[in-house]
Amino acid sequence: MRNFDDWLTAYVDYASFTEAPRRMHFFSGAVAVAGALRRKVWIEQYAFQWYPNLYVLLVAPPAIVSKSTTADLAIKLLRKVPGIQFGPDAITWQALVTSFAASAESFQVGEQWHKMSAITSCATELGNLLDPRDRQLVTNLITLYDARELFEKVTKMSGNDVVENAWFNLIACTTPSWIQENVPEGMIGGGLSSRILYVYAERKEKLVDWPADAVPAGIEDTRFKLIADLEHISLLAGPFSVTPEVKQWNKEWYAKHFNGGSSLADERFGGYVSRKQTHIYKLAMIISAAQRDTLVIELGDVVAANTMITDLEAEMPRVFALVGKTPETRQADRFIEFIRRRQTVSYEEAYRYLHAFFADPKQIEGVMLAAVRANYLGYERDKERIVAFTWKGGTKP
Repeated sequence: MRNFDDWLTAYVDYASFTEAPRRMHFFSGAVAVAGALRRKVWIEQYAFQWYPNLYVLLVAPPAIVSKSTTADLAIKLLRKVPGIQFGPDAITWQALVTSFAASAESFQVGEQWHKMSAITSCATELGNLLDPRDRQLVTNLITLYDARELFEKVTKMSGNDVVENAWFNLIACTTPSWIQENVPEGMIGGGLSSRILYVYAERKEKLVDWPADAVPAGIEDTRFKLIADLEHISLLAGPFSVTPEVKQWNKEWYAKHFNGGSSLADERFGGYVSRKQTHIYKLAMIISAAQRDTLVIELGDVVAANTMITDLEAEMPRVFALVGKTPETRQADRFIEFIRRRQTVSYEEAYRYLHAFFADPKQIEGVMLAAVRANYLGYERDKERIVAFTWKGGTKP
């Protein structure tokens, strides 16, 4: 017997006293539900299976939406569920093998017993967990996302290390500047990047000046009920089926999506676009399990999953906006953002802002002129002299 008709809705309401956007809470909650389900449920496609693990990355400038607190709120509930195993603080092959070995277990579906090694990791600072330039590590994470039957690595010291039915679920936090400094441009849209759901925010959902006063009455009771429902969800096991309505929706969506229907025009995201169907059905399993024990994906589940994932795509270019840009270009973008936030800035103040970075007056004037020509900024004149720059409301860089 469940306490809530929809665990994800109840969780978002539970966490909404904080300043983070609700969609950050939604995807943090989705990782928690995935962590409860583990490798015990799947969608069978004969040649492969879809499992409900996610790679979710919360991205925001420092100290804007309390990314770490947002992730922790959900994962702390999952930690209270018996039998759930958690991964290492830093991903190395040795640490992963140790974690998977400790998590090995079997579960029964009908007359059959299945083995699995399932772990969830939460990295409040992505840089503490992985190095994107470590090619072997990136390859390992790709393999783990797909939850192949055998996860194997050959080492000189220990021979073959093999993990059977490994399953890895991840939520991590980072900033656009960390991505700019650590993610090569060629990696965008590639194997690992295309498997990540990027949840971006650059402003608070609301202002909470004294968090303790914003905590709703009865929150501890809600917390215990959420944990109890997660424990209930953790008992589900077996293959998911889909309704005929889902099959029809998928047929129409698939044709439209692969005939130019994606909202992402940037060619760098081609890998993600090709993998979007996988993202949708991983999340649809989670949405279904958050509401019912039937192990049936209904039309509302897949529509909701598509909506939530598509909602992330408008901000994906901003996640990687700094990657591949020169220091001069990044400073020009900061100048445009400075004007946007202030709406109107005097010429002298704008000049001083740029002078802190550019010593050459021609460079300063060039940045100003480029921003005007790109229609980001307008200007006010006093006779022949520019006295102020104004934000024109164009698309942000």
